[in-house]
Order: sequence, then C-alpha cells, then structure tokens
Amino acid sequence: MRERSRTTWYLVAAVVVLGAVGLFLVDVGSTSPDPVDFDDTISMGLAFDDEVALEDDVELPRVQVFYSQYQYVTGYYGVERFVEVQREPTHEQRFGYPLAIYVTDYAESDLELTDDGYPNPAAEPGWVDAADAVYVVGSDARTPSSETVVPFGDRAAAEAFVDDHGGSVLTWEAVLETEFDLDDAGTVRERVDDHHANADALVDDSRALLERPETVVVGEDADTIQGAIDAAGANETVVVPDGTYEETVTIDRPITLRGEGDVTIDGGGNGSVVALESPRAAVVGLELTGVGEETGDELAVDHQPDEDADLEAWEDDLEGAYSEGDAGVVTTGAAGALIEDVTIETPANGVLLRHSPDAVVRNVTVYGAENWRDGYMGVVAMHSPGVIEDSTFIDGRDGVYTHRADGIVIRGNHMEGGRMGVHFMYTSDALIANNHASDQDNVGIYVMTGPERIGIVENEVVGNPRGIRPEGSDSYVARNVIVGNQVGLRAEASNTIYEENVIAGNVQGMQARSMLPTNLVVGNDFVDNVDHASSGPFTPLRVWTQDERGNYWDGSIGETDGVVLERSFSPTHPVDQRLPDVDGTPTLARAPVIDAVSSFEATVPGMRAGDIVDTAPLCEPTNADWFDAVEWELEERHCDPESENS
Repeated sequence: MRERSRTTWYLVAAVVVLGAVGLFLVDVGSTSPDPVDFDDTISMGLAFDDEVALEDDVELPRVQVFYSQYQYVTGYYGVERFVEVQREPTHEQRFGYPLAIYVTDYAESDLELTDDGYPNPAAEPGWVDAADAVYVVGSDARTPSSETVVPFGDRAAAEAFVDDHGGSVLTWEAVLETEFDLDDAGTVRERVDDHHANADALVDDSRALLERPETVVVGEDADTIQGAIDAAGANETVVVPDGTYEETVTIDRPITLRGEGDVTIDGGGNGSVVALESPRAAVVGLELTGVGEETGDELAVDHQPDEDADLEAWEDDLEGAYSEGDAGVVTTGAAGALIEDVTIETPANGVLLRHSPDAVVRNVTVYGAENWRDGYMGVVAMHSPGVIEDSTFIDGRDGVYTHRADGIVIRGNHMEGGRMGVHFMYTSDALIANNHASDQDNVGIYVMTGPERIGIVENEVVGNPRGIRPEGSDSYVARNVIVGNQVGLRAEASNTIYEENVIAGNVQGMQARSMLPTNLVVGNDFVDNVDHASSGPFTPLRVWTQDERGNYWDGSIGETDGVVLERSFSPTHPVDQRLPDVDGTPTLARAPVIDAVSSFEATVPGMRAGDIVDTAPLCEPTNADWFDAVEWELEERHCDPESENS
C-alpha cells in the first residue's frame, strides 16, 4: 500500500509540475540561452504580499540565471539576493554552474525612484549579460525589504543615476565580492531572543492596567456592569463581584473590567459579549458565555487576488469574511488592550482583535464548537500584532488565526481538536514558539500566503495529518518536536533554516516541497518514521549538509570520526530508505555496485533530480536528552571511531 501511494503521488506531482503554465525549462545543451520573461522563472526574494502591493509602474532590479543542473530558469528579486545565495557552500552542488546570468538593464529606461525608493522607469527595462553591466551600490534605491543594487548596461547612465541618487559604480566582479546585509533566515535565528524580549516588555507594560484604582463596584455603585462602566472614569477599575450577569457590555474608555470571584457574563446568544472600543482597555477574571452564533465566511472570498483585482476592495472583502462574526471579546481600535484570565464558551470566535496593535491575550481558555465546521477561531488577530500567550484553545476552527499582524508573538499556548492550531495569513516577521498543537483535523501550524522571516521554534506538534507547514521564505524552523503525524514537516518555504528538530514516529517525516533547493537542513533527528523524507520527482538535488555536518537518521551506517558517518545517506534512495527495517540492506548498501552508481549519479546533471543527500550524517541524535527524557528507545549507536556502525 505504501509503494502504491508513493507512485500515485509521483504521477500527481508530474501533472502539477509539467502542467504549470509558463515555466521555462532550461536546455542544458545550450551555452548561451536567451533571457526569458521573468514571470516564466522560479523566483525568490520578494514576498507574495509585497509583490501584489507594488504599483504597476515599479520595476525592481532582477536577475535570471540558467543553471547547468536545474531544469528551470531561476529568478532573483535583487542582485544582492543572488550574490548572497550563490555564496552558500553547497550552491553549485545543488544547482550546477551558471550557463548564463542576465540582469535588469535600466540604461535606456529614464529611471527615477518613487517616494519609497522603488525603481520607477519611464520605459520597460531590458536585460543585459551580468558581466557586461555596471552596478550602482549604496544609492537611495530600495526593494520592499532592503537597499538594492541597480544595474545598467551603460556606465554613463549609471553615473548619471549616482549624481541624482547617490551611491557608487561597481563592476560585476566587484559586486560579487561585496557583502550585503539581508534580512534572511540567519537574521531570524538571531532575532528569536529579541522577539521574546519585546513580547516580555509588552506584557510588562500591560501590568499597569491591573493596578488601576477600584472606584466602581457592580451592585454597590451601579445595578449593571454596563452602568458601572458608564460611571467609571478613565484609568479606573470596575469590579464585578461573584455571580452571573445577563447582559452584553461595551467599554469605550481606558478602564479595567475585573471579575472578583466566580463571575459569569451571559450574552444570551445576542452578538459579542464584551466589546472593547478604547485603547488601553482591559478585561480580567471573567467567564463569558452566551456568545452569538454568527461566524465569518472564509469561503466567500479568494485568499489571493488575481492580477486584475481591485486590491483595496479585495482586502475589505477578506477582512470582512474573517472579522465580522461574534466573539466572547471583540476589540476595535483598542491598541494596547489586555484580555487575561478569561474563559469563553463560544459557537463562534473566542477573542476577535480588529485593528488593535500591541494587544496582550494571556491565560485565556476558549472552548469552541466540537465540530470545527460549526465554529470559528479561538483568537483572530486582524491587523493586530501583539502577544498571545499561555492560553488554551479546545475545538473550534483555528486556535489562533492572523491576518496582516506582522511582528505578532504566539507562545506557550495549548491547541487541541480544531482544524488548525496556528493559521497565518499575510503575516511576516513573527514568532510562533513553545506551543502545543495536537489532534487537529488539518495542520498543527500552517504559515500561508508567502510570508517572510517567521520564527517557528520549540513547538510540540503531535498527532496531526500535517504537523508544521511553512510557506514563504527566509524563515527559521528549529528545535520543534514533531511526533506522530501523517506528515511531520511539509517544507514549502524557501531560503529557510530547518535545524535541530525532532522528527520522529511520523508516517512521512519531512516533505521537501519548495521548487528551489535553497534551504539549510542540518542537525535534525529523523527517528522511527515510516519514510524519513521525500522530495518531488521534478525538483533538483537537495543537499542537507553544511560545514561537514548533516542530520541524524536512524538506520544510517558507516565508519565514523566520532561525530559524523563517512557514508552519505539518502532518505530518497531505495536502499537507504529500508536500512532501518529490512534485513540485509546494510550489507547491500555497502556493495561496490551501489557506491559506483551513486558516484555516477552525483557527476551527471539531472541524475539526482528529486533526491535528498546528506553527505555527513550524524552518528548520534542532536536531541539525545529529549529522547532519553521521554524514554524513546533508540537503536544502538556506534560513535566510537574504532568501530563500524552496522
């Protein structure tokens, strides 16, 4: 059954890839191919959201490269992106050498810059051989993410641009020697602690909302909660004593509504129970029931606009589809809001944050609809970056859903029994850390719509059809425990670091699904998966090794220096796939004919297409302490240089 499923998937993949409209296949027999339309390349360096938001008359600098071992033309937004990527240690091993490199030629385009610094040519720029161009570095020109290099096919045009916009003119050789400071996956790795520190500071700032003086008490100073809110002044606390209160309330000033004891507010099924409409409003220590049943309609809109879409109208429709439902707590324009120690039973949303940046949601428990199709989100963060932490989301549709919440931190939460634990849409520069997502109907953590620079670290993702599914680019996926899923990690993001993850006990450990082999995959532990890893049959060779260090694969064999094994391991090779569980495969793997075929494949362009190779597999797990702590029985390892692993 497993072999049949694998064959079926290959056929589907072939139809998808070969049926992709407009993709240009490289003729590796040609040494001087002509440039192609950039839309026909497999490109990197620009988030989907940034691409669709660019004005029609903006033309960013681009590079297109024809590689000897890659069947599609590779496109780069930004010369600086290509320069940094081609420096990677295994770049030539994965792509081969460049047959031709072309860059945007602004020489005859009458180039100006927009107010944002984006190149704005009056005429369509052409293409020029990279070696024949000159480049302006350090000017006012920018892409949506960084400064950018501006290429010209004529030195006089480049010098005129420098006179107007600054910078200096360099040759191709000089540009290749220049180092550029890009916000890439390595930057995300370095920023994880800063993300946590910024979140800590935001939470600490919210503590002031708990210290407001208690000036109004429900039942003493007003008969209803709403009456007490209306009587309170700014920066005061309304105290709600023990009891059940049947009403819905609106907080339109910066006050704190705090329950004292066992306090329930029952909205009677009439809309949202508590509405926050003021910055620095807070709700603490309440149980909310009787939420209305209205949910958003995500199926009513396209999640990605087409080329002719009115982007403003599309954005309004998308926001309406996700943020017009009922909720236990709904905020509108409530920057710096605090929702803490609140329990919500809801057939719709738990907490709905709308245009409320710097909101803090802490120690909140949301019980959603038992069938996720009948309910909605635990927390919706719509244009509302902030902190969601130490909360529990049971059932419902998605535990946390975000839309344009760049910089949000989601940490320490427990998500169980929904459709998705964390669901990102159009959200970049964010951190998803220390969460537990289990028994979801679809995905534990799903990062959609081409975002950039997401940190997904130290999460526990257990028992889902798909564990973690990142899209986009330049992200950091590290130290996660991904156990017992149908597919542990479906890696669709490019230019991303996947390191030191536990990928164990899954049917498929990791699916490599990015079209470009630009990811760094090292220090991960692949243990007791039916299949450790797979790659699409029409994608290039992926080398999962850097600086002579790869990953741990149970079943790998070979002599060792005490750290790595001398024999490469390929989880996509038919022999290596069966090393852990089929008698006799270790002997077969050492057969001279197998080594000879592998050596031949490594030297011929295209022979390793669809393969994954680890040239320095580790002889013991990176996360050995975790396996010991959970008493996971590992096969005996042989990291003694004097003995052979067999």
